[in-house]
Amino acid sequence: MTLETISAAASGTWRLGDLTVNRIGYGAMRLTANADGTPSDRDRVIGVLRRAIELGVNHIDTAAFYFSPLRSANELINRALAPYPDDLVITTKVGPGRDPSGEWWWATPGQLRGQVEENLRQLGRDHLDVVNLRIRTRRTTPSIAEHFGVLAELREAGLIRHLGVSNATPQHLAEARSIAPVVCVQNQYGVDSRPEDDEFLTACGEQGIAFVPYFAIAGEGREAGASGTDSEEVLAVARAHGVTGAQVRLAWTLQRGPHVLAIPGTGNPGHLVDNVAAGALRLSEDELSRLDGVHRRGD
Repeated sequence: MTLETISAAASGTWRLGDLTVNRIGYGAMRLTANADGTPSDRDRVIGVLRRAIELGVNHIDTAAFYFSPLRSANELINRALAPYPDDLVITTKVGPGRDPSGEWWWATPGQLRGQVEENLRQLGRDHLDVVNLRIRTRRTTPSIAEHFGVLAELREAGLIRHLGVSNATPQHLAEARSIAPVVCVQNQYGVDSRPEDDEFLTACGEQGIAFVPYFAIAGEGREAGASGTDSEEVLAVARAHGVTGAQVRLAWTLQRGPHVLAIPGTGNPGHLVDNVAAGALRLSEDELSRLDGVHRRGD
């Protein structure tokens, strides 16, 4: 089997409610612009989306606020993939918004339906598979009940199939679950993040809830992307397997638990192949221990 033929199915599967997804998915943030802020190549990223489906990716994470002056991630997904494959699960986020100039704003509970409807319009769908409520400030938002209650009502109305939370604490999750079922938690997490979320990750698995790290490759580089400098431990494991540091990061993340999903984003066809192939990479107990050391010190 060559790198180009490894399927996302090699990563295993998890269920988001009644929807089964391969654990390696795709994040749409990179569709609209390159890491340096220059516009993406429309034909190239449409090709990346179609290639992702060919490689078995059936979970795409997106949002209406993923746009640049020339591109909208949702509309690129619509253009590339509609009519959508029956097994494709598209996850969106609401809470944050951006006006046409790109300035950020945050939705009141009364504005959430408009955000859901905008995602529906851009994607050309009559319902959204999974909607995550993105929480503005993780540490200082005491309650999400009013916002999450609105999404629960939209779920009951049939506009949303399943609900999740993003940038959440265990307390937010418990509050959300008291209102409606929750299928996923989407938080920043990776090998070089501090291990304060390890207990939360484990607790999600115990509750049958997917834990979906973002910036698993980029780490503290966040929207700007990975810095290109990996710790010696990551590089040593990468050399042993003949892979990249990014692939090691993804493999380590997936091996944190069977309920952990990955949503690496890229507009580069080669990086897409690498990311999907990382789902087939199995690290030894010794290698995991070495990388856990990096994780514990939060490099």
